[in-house]
Amino acid sequence: MDSDTSAQDPNSSNLQRNSHSGRSSAAPVIQQSSHLAGELLERAGIRINGDNPWDLQLHRPQALDEIIARHNLGLGETYMRGDWSCEALDEFFYRILRAQLQHQIKPFRNLWRITRSYLLNLQSERRAFQVGEHHYDLGNDFYQSMLDSRMTYSCGYWKDAKDLEQAQTAKLDLICRKLGLQPGMRLLDIGCGWGSLVSYAAEHYGVECTGVTVSREQKQFIDTHYASLPITVHLQDYRALDAKYDRIASVGMFEHVGRKNHRAFMEVSKRCLKPDGLLLLHTIGKNQRNTTCDPWIEKYIFPNGDLPFNGQICDAAEELLIAEDLHNFGSDYDKTLMAWHDNFERSWEKFSGKFDTTFYRMWRYYLLSCAGAFRARHIQLWQWIFSDRLEGGVRRVC
Repeated sequence: MDSDTSAQDPNSSNLQRNSHSGRSSAAPVIQQSSHLAGELLERAGIRINGDNPWDLQLHRPQALDEIIARHNLGLGETYMRGDWSCEALDEFFYRILRAQLQHQIKPFRNLWRITRSYLLNLQSERRAFQVGEHHYDLGNDFYQSMLDSRMTYSCGYWKDAKDLEQAQTAKLDLICRKLGLQPGMRLLDIGCGWGSLVSYAAEHYGVECTGVTVSREQKQFIDTHYASLPITVHLQDYRALDAKYDRIASVGMFEHVGRKNHRAFMEVSKRCLKPDGLLLLHTIGKNQRNTTCDPWIEKYIFPNGDLPFNGQICDAAEELLIAEDLHNFGSDYDKTLMAWHDNFERSWEKFSGKFDTTFYRMWRYYLLSCAGAFRARHIQLWQWIFSDRLEGGVRRVC
């Protein structure tokens, strides 16, 4: 864990809230009952229709039965419908996860989801473009309003940063320094997003960059905004890569690779690395091996997502690459997501004609539930450095 960052105090008074709490003002307030859902929430310090900002405000009593019956999916879908609301969803999820309420109810359908993840390759080449079409192609204007100026859609590095712009610039520079980029090198970015890393590396480190993405909107953005820089972007699956590069980075893409393809990803990386090359892998990760993606996140946000366990990453690299460094700054994702949420709320009015209220509630639920998960250290953010195992010598990482 990065010793310079720590999880944000959920009771901190500097957490910014605004008027869009997701509360349905027209819905009648329902008195708290002795329902099992209420009993479970009490264990996390959450009350139904309580006075704290993290308390659940219930607008349809039948929603409690659906939450118990359908677990995470029921919780998210009843929120999207307006059956309940919460002013501070991030703190609501922080308390749920710190109390480990997710282990109190285990629907049998989770057994099928776990089995399915082992039997089926949900991240096959045929499915590779689904997440791009569903999530990343929502519209460049939408993401521009939420992200920093370079549209960096991954965790910022807040060690010395005061705002989102500084945190994302610090993260990009940290990656470039860890990779030891020098003028004239060739950098491959697997899952290049809107070009934040390749544009920064080309401008500040004088490297020639290649990016691959499964999002047409992202490729169009890079082609338009960075035409003057030595950047080439391909709309393709990473498994088709077969050229040599001095350095490889993959930032926020490995979460879409899937456990059945972790080894293939490392084989592609080794195939594309020059003998003295380095790979930087920046990914969200989970604390347990035999688990699957949250069903609500998979259905509504990231189709076919699969967070890796650190042991799975090591297994995939075995006999191919050497792990030179591992850096965890997952608590910084809490701050990043809260900054994205603030930008989303401020910009919502101009998108309310394009997206409906259900989308608004869905997106708010996504950003704040993830912030709470990182704050609770339920999920992590890792930066790995790998080198070719056949090359000797000492690797130094800044």
